[in-house]
Amino acid sequence: MTTDDQRPPHVVAVSLDARHHFSKHVAPEITLVEGWGVEGDAHAGVTVQHRFLVARDPSRPNLRQVHLIHAELFDDLAAAGHTVAPGELGENVTTRGLDLLALPTDALLRFGDEATVRVTGLRNPCRQIDAFEPGLLREVVGRDANGAVERRGGVMGVVVAGGTIRPGDPITLTLPAGPPKPLAPV
Repeated sequence: MTTDDQRPPHVVAVSLDARHHFSKHVAPEITLVEGWGVEGDAHAGVTVQHRFLVARDPSRPNLRQVHLIHAELFDDLAAAGHTVAPGELGENVTTRGLDLLALPTDALLRFGDEATVRVTGLRNPCRQIDAFEPGLLREVVGRDANGAVERRGGVMGVVVAGGTIRPGDPITLTLPAGPPKPLAPV
């Protein structure tokens, strides 16, 4: 018998919400639509849907169609005294076994046999996270040993191939050609 930590990269949970709430509802499956995002989710669309970014420039392309968080973050948060479950930080896909934050820009993540997301950048956690649970922001945004800002709130991506994603689906990583471009906030 293998534990969840010993399995190859896989989906732990999927979530969506048709309205702009901080947390999303865990679902048995989600459907990704190419160039659009998660069907039925408030953040789906060709142009940016994040309310703060819409206020700045509603014509910008939506590089945040899908939000992914690694379940290992929840383990770290639990060790720091915070209880967080899938979907509660607003992610659409909770993964395990893949270091999302170490991926380069334009890495491709295939879920099962169809759905594919191109990683566009880092989520930039905001103060809303402390409204969800006080003190959580300092756990997901900090500084590394050199003083550089570290963002641990997951990654964002765009859908390049549609399909359905379910918990348990394997995740296949394809790295982009050429020198890796580090992730930056989007």
